[in-house]
Amino acid sequence: MRDAQPPIEDHGIIGDLRTVALVALDGAIDFMCAPRFDSPPVFAALLDRTKGGIFEIAPELNGARRKQLYLPETNILLTRFLSPHGVAEISDFMPLGDDERVRCVVRRVKAVRGNLRFRARCAPRFGYGPTAHRVEATHDGALFTPESGDVRLRLSASVPVEIADGEATADFTLEHGRSAYFVVDVGEVTIEGRRATARGVTRSFKETANFWREWIGRSSYTGRWRDEVHRSALVLKLLVSQPHGSLVAAPTFSLPENIGGTRNWDYRYTWIRDAAFTLYALIRLGMTDETAAFMRWIEELPHDPDSPVGPLQPLYRIDGKSDVREEELAEWEGYEGSRPVRIGNGAATQCQMDIYGALLDSVYLYDKYGQPISYDFWNRLSGLVDWVCAHWRQPDHGIWEVRSGLKPLIGSRVMCWVAVDRALRLAQKRSFPAPLARWTEERDAMYRSVFEEFWDPQRRAFVQTPGSREVDASALLMPLMRFISPTDPRWVSTMKAIAADLVEDSLVRRYVVHDAETDGFDEGEGTFTICSFWYAECLSRGGDLQQARLLFEKTLGYGNHLGLFAEELGPSGEHLGNFPQAFTHLALISAAYDIDRRLSGAGWKA
Repeated sequence: MRDAQPPIEDHGIIGDLRTVALVALDGAIDFMCAPRFDSPPVFAALLDRTKGGIFEIAPELNGARRKQLYLPETNILLTRFLSPHGVAEISDFMPLGDDERVRCVVRRVKAVRGNLRFRARCAPRFGYGPTAHRVEATHDGALFTPESGDVRLRLSASVPVEIADGEATADFTLEHGRSAYFVVDVGEVTIEGRRATARGVTRSFKETANFWREWIGRSSYTGRWRDEVHRSALVLKLLVSQPHGSLVAAPTFSLPENIGGTRNWDYRYTWIRDAAFTLYALIRLGMTDETAAFMRWIEELPHDPDSPVGPLQPLYRIDGKSDVREEELAEWEGYEGSRPVRIGNGAATQCQMDIYGALLDSVYLYDKYGQPISYDFWNRLSGLVDWVCAHWRQPDHGIWEVRSGLKPLIGSRVMCWVAVDRALRLAQKRSFPAPLARWTEERDAMYRSVFEEFWDPQRRAFVQTPGSREVDASALLMPLMRFISPTDPRWVSTMKAIAADLVEDSLVRRYVVHDAETDGFDEGEGTFTICSFWYAECLSRGGDLQQARLLFEKTLGYGNHLGLFAEELGPSGEHLGNFPQAFTHLALISAAYDIDRRLSGAGWKA
């Protein structure tokens, strides 16, 4: 049915707090890993039209306009096909359940207007090979079983299904107002399972809608851009692994940062940095349950104090395991020919000194706005702080995970300061035992280091590395982390340098790529949307509220039709990188919160 891969931005997302599925505007599920975020995919046509599976449903309406929307305040996705000859609608959602072994997708197809003919095609693939499979008919659908592994897929349908060439298809007609139902179960399924019945689907629909509305109803945010903020919060919640308390950076792998390029990474893991910043954003909305669960996950992480990259890896699997070995799927074609397609992530073995600042900042805020942390957790954290105090001068790969070698980076130096500063505040607030004098001495040395080693008097700007003339968007964290006043003359002049080198209207690059020595890749990349939201928030904190609001709202305009964002934006405003990206949505929430608060404080009406 489909002859080309759709744009990354032409997708919505559904999920059940264990994994997600991407649904394209043409009604196809073309990406889903199951039963967990980091499991092999059963649908991945977005990365390879042959080796990646797909579940297509579409009406026979030539030239129909397509539209997607979420049922308000939920993660239930509606895809509509609009034509003078009829209107069709597909409702997609994943019921929330406690069975760790099986994931479920429910698809309701309806002829809203007119008598319409539909075609459905369920063609899963298994593993990264992919693995060959067999398919057998069931009383109401089909059961797909791979030759190896214990993950199977069961399709239940309310319309007749035919099996051929390892796929299940259905051609059916719906009269005006009538519906058909498809239920996909993935995991340790049996030939018997839940059925695609009107009563069962209706019950699941209501329960799923109620769950999401109850969850977002806990938000304390009532300011400007409430719909955009709450949609971002709902996206972030979809990236939470409820059984473990961890959060994935994005639910996809190997979607490119440059079409045809090699910056293709696997983000289906828990980055300490990304998760901590995500929790900061949710705390802003009055939601602390997710932070408590993540703190438990951190406490339970195994660690080796003698590891060359420090007590913590930058990223882990969602269950806390450390093996995320990077591999290339040589035979996969990649999105728009962007190869290699990678799974796993070599950044797990990098030294990234900034992660400790992100973690300690989120702990500090949770202790302040959520629940007081335990003494045992404090002991674990104080050990991390001791390690930071002993190693903060060492070069690293930094927040951008550059692969061109180790460098002393401004973002890492600032976030090391944040780690020790927040630890000192916690110790003093809670009277925890701590070597306050030594920590204070190291914190102050970090502060002086930034002002003395990373300040370029000729450019009058804080630069990426000592002796460099280049600015780096990670410096935008300096006022956001309260390292420097947003009105400090040195910061004001740094903002001018960032604007000159990295800002295009409202869009911000993370740094200027000159050649392979910059970050390990001799190819360009898009603008980083998290940096665009950071920049708007820095303007807000500096008092330029009108400009902050203008750039923030212009950046919002680059979201897709559902308000979702990938990691980057390309030359034509196309979405690039893994999708949707937690980093981008958490920065949106933070910027909206700050700009709204300052506008209201200045007497501006909503």
